[in-house]
Amino acid sequence: MDPKKNIQKGKDMEEQIAELTAQLAELQASAGVTNTMFAEAYYYLTIPLMVLIHAGFLAYEMGATRMKNVLSSATKNLLAFAFVIPTFWFFGWWVYWAFPTGISLSMGPMEISGAEYASAIALGWGDAAQYMGPNIADHASGVFWGAFALFAATTASIMSGSVIERIQTVGFTILAIILGSFAWVVAAAWGWHADGWLVTKFGFHDFGAAGVVHTVAGFFALGVLVNLGPRIGKFNDDGTSNHIAGHNLPLTTIGLMMIIVGFWGFLMACMILPGEAWSWLSDGGTTIYGTPMNLSALAFNICMGICGGIIGAWLFTRDPFWMMSGALAGIIAVASGLDIYFPSLTFLIAIAAGLLLKPCADALEAFGIDDAVGAVTVHGTIGVFGVVVLGIFGAGYPALFVEGAAQINLVGQIVGALVCVLCGFVPGYAVSLFLSGVGMLRVPSDAEIAGLDPTKITSAAYPEGIPASQQPSS
Repeated sequence: MDPKKNIQKGKDMEEQIAELTAQLAELQASAGVTNTMFAEAYYYLTIPLMVLIHAGFLAYEMGATRMKNVLSSATKNLLAFAFVIPTFWFFGWWVYWAFPTGISLSMGPMEISGAEYASAIALGWGDAAQYMGPNIADHASGVFWGAFALFAATTASIMSGSVIERIQTVGFTILAIILGSFAWVVAAAWGWHADGWLVTKFGFHDFGAAGVVHTVAGFFALGVLVNLGPRIGKFNDDGTSNHIAGHNLPLTTIGLMMIIVGFWGFLMACMILPGEAWSWLSDGGTTIYGTPMNLSALAFNICMGICGGIIGAWLFTRDPFWMMSGALAGIIAVASGLDIYFPSLTFLIAIAAGLLLKPCADALEAFGIDDAVGAVTVHGTIGVFGVVVLGIFGAGYPALFVEGAAQINLVGQIVGALVCVLCGFVPGYAVSLFLSGVGMLRVPSDAEIAGLDPTKITSAAYPEGIPASQQPSS
């Protein structure tokens, strides 16, 4: 055999290998770009879906108020949205990345936290400055931040309904900023972050944020209500209560259904997708903790949670308002374990939540708390229920994706639930107590009796007039 021909064949083989290697590199680069673009589009679409949550709260609360307070409720919701998102940008996002290990601002075991890390990610210092503008290598950070910002705004909307018809607009806005850009973010850093001390030390797990969003917001609202007091006419001298009906129950039920639609975006955004700048987690979709997750699980379990909650509330009340509130309660009750539960179990837990809803709301009212729309119960009480129940049915599953990680357990879930309660109630109570002391919490009684729209708003909800039989009363 001619040695020259062998040499030539060897060179040809090397050239072919080099060409194939180059083609493979191009394919890998193309796949990476495709994954990143998909992740960007995915989170981008969760944002308008979550805006539907706010449209739903807007309709829900306007319908739940009397005619004399319709636009004041709308104004509160619009201001909460407008103030919480920029304040979350200015300091809330930094808190999430800085505080997972506690108050030490130190790096956690997953090395994705601490003051220096937070400054780079949230403030755009150093190499991270490239994330702040167009034409950048990272296509995910901005839209992922957007999803978190909508989580933040949602907490304020949860609190908003409970305080309608008697809270001052400026005082409410201050409370919304504290809740949306600080209180829930601390809970999220501790329990909804791979470096969070509740996760690494106690095995806490809260995939769909029943604790760090709903429980915190619900108990923040409770802290505010303690200082705000009930609406005039809600309670009698003997302690019995009167039902103060909203002016438009159909609008309220439609609003609740819009919130349900928005929940799909909310829970989609709880997933981490491959192809992002921080996809150190796995090659597939994961939870915020890096444990396996996919959209199929969400499709099964969200649907079953909604239906179970409606059925449970219907069995107990036959009331459309509580049935739609039951849909929210059903989802919230199973949110922590949506990545773990089988659909049949999801359905049963959601039915239980629907059955619990009205009795828990009545018990709260028996203590003299006027929660106008049941937000403390739907989000706070049921949020705690959902977090703790996961400690029973999810016990033994890994809380993190790393070998030797803490496992989900009942004690850890109870500890996490208590922390979420305190992260909500303590700042809600303390800030509202201060605002009450300086006269910024509650409107004057004459304005409340006359209605906040005619006394505080420059336009009328129903300018054509209101039928005499539907005139607002105190």
